[in-house]
Amino acid sequence: MGDPAVTTTTTTSVDVDPVEAELLTRVLSTLLREDVVGLRTRGTLVHCSDGPWLRLPAEGDALLLPVAEDGFQCAYTARLPLLVRESDGTEAKTYETLLAELRALAEPVDRDGFDAFTEECRQTLATMRLHADTAEEVRDRLAERYGRDPAHWTGLTGSLALDTLAARLDHPVYPTARGRSGLSENQLRAYAPEFHPRFALRWLAVPKAALTLAGSLPEYWPTPATLGLAERDRTHVALPVHPLSIGAPLDEALRDTGLADRAVLADQGYLDVVPTLSTRTVALAADPSLHLKLPLPTATLGLRNKRSIKPGTLVDGAAGQRLLEAVVDREPRFRETVLHADETVYAHAGHEMLAVLCRRYPEGLDDAVVVPMAALLAEAPGGRLVIDHLADRFHDGDVPALLDAVLTLLFDWQTTLFGYGIALESHQQNVSLVLGPHPGDLRLLFKDNDGPRVNTARLEKALSGPWGFDDPRTFCTDDGPVADVFATITLHLCAGAYAFGLAGHGRAPLPLLLGLVRHRLAEAVDRLGGGPGAVLRARVLDAPRLPVKAMVTAGTLLSKERSGAADVNKHYTTGPNYLLPEGNAAKGAAV
Repeated sequence: MGDPAVTTTTTTSVDVDPVEAELLTRVLSTLLREDVVGLRTRGTLVHCSDGPWLRLPAEGDALLLPVAEDGFQCAYTARLPLLVRESDGTEAKTYETLLAELRALAEPVDRDGFDAFTEECRQTLATMRLHADTAEEVRDRLAERYGRDPAHWTGLTGSLALDTLAARLDHPVYPTARGRSGLSENQLRAYAPEFHPRFALRWLAVPKAALTLAGSLPEYWPTPATLGLAERDRTHVALPVHPLSIGAPLDEALRDTGLADRAVLADQGYLDVVPTLSTRTVALAADPSLHLKLPLPTATLGLRNKRSIKPGTLVDGAAGQRLLEAVVDREPRFRETVLHADETVYAHAGHEMLAVLCRRYPEGLDDAVVVPMAALLAEAPGGRLVIDHLADRFHDGDVPALLDAVLTLLFDWQTTLFGYGIALESHQQNVSLVLGPHPGDLRLLFKDNDGPRVNTARLEKALSGPWGFDDPRTFCTDDGPVADVFATITLHLCAGAYAFGLAGHGRAPLPLLLGLVRHRLAEAVDRLGGGPGAVLRARVLDAPRLPVKAMVTAGTLLSKERSGAADVNKHYTTGPNYLLPEGNAAKGAAV
């Protein structure tokens, strides 16, 4: 971002409705962070009477964006939800007009991506308005069923209610995360976690010879006879299908696999389920320790982030679990404090819409509060944050003390994994806090073990493979890609987001919270020691800038050929290192 160059006066009239203003501010902040059409690197900071603006030159004109200092993954963030054309003062303050202004500055080959992102914004705005209209109704319904204090929503049943609160909260990085491509309001109400519905699964009888099965199916699994297909009881196996996949998506999958005339969809539904935060994963209502991950014909977090299930990811989830179990065998201090869902049982028929993962959670959680990290900053019944209630019950009302305990264990585990050359895609949705039953009790519960980055040069010195991963992108031969995942997932999403979020909610001063993050990470890095400790210190603790996910760019705006992203979830730009002492952090932010 250029040096301050101009001092002037700019006036604006922002009359966007609050819900759209919230979305547009997040969208503009993200596009600035990801340097879309050169917003960050080509822009010049301009000082005006109402605050700083960013001036982006355009052919024969310029666009002005009101900004404010930030520091979480970008030096600046959008201050107001608009762009102003410098020549005539025209204000773009709807998602259509705002993205049209930026689209005009994009290369012609990239403009379809802007059209797709405009549609994402439309869907997300509709969902956000639906959330605003139903927030009190849903929280009241949860309070009536589970009680008004989420710190007493115990066990895996209570965890599903916390998923409902989390589903109404924005993603820390992706601005349109609440939108789900192609789903109507009625479908959201019937199948999305933010409404906490129940529904029956549909089932497809698939010839046994066409099915790949790993492990033993759960005891609840229906036979074809149970589903009214007794004539296929000896030749077929039942495969669950999400109701949203019935119709064209399922029909196409059956044609692609040659199963259209051999697989049979049962007329009746069977097994009531409740959606989890991921939507495509559902928990059995009668036994919430069993979750079924099912493909969906939709996308979230970007046009290319489809919610189908490629068979290889099932293989990788099981391989990741074996790898983590091997680490815990070598690091026994984590046996009681770091828990893992079992992901070794799955089935597929060779197609991304014909698959299921049977995820089994550990026993002994009935008396604990199992809180997805994504729910911590969500609003609970009564208006306080979920983390406030948890701090009251488990840490004498001290929110920073609860965060401190989480960071201490989280960084210990994740830096230990880094020492073996491993970084997990364990973002807020994939990590749960297991609190209680006694004050101070804390464990971490992890799921979704596919998609890690593994430095084979480091891993092979400590643990011998092969581990059986299907995706070749899993492996690298140096620490760089592993450190990038550590920074973008463990640091940004599971630590930095809470420091900035809690400060924004007034729970503690930002310097105190960032100091806590740095102190606990530094302790873990020092404990790690040696080569891996030195890498994390250089690439994370003391680096002038840190990698930052460019998810909109890779997920929607640009094709893979244009972005160069081998993996849309691991495509990066850079941002300031908010862990540095203030003076050094300012130097990193100014780049």
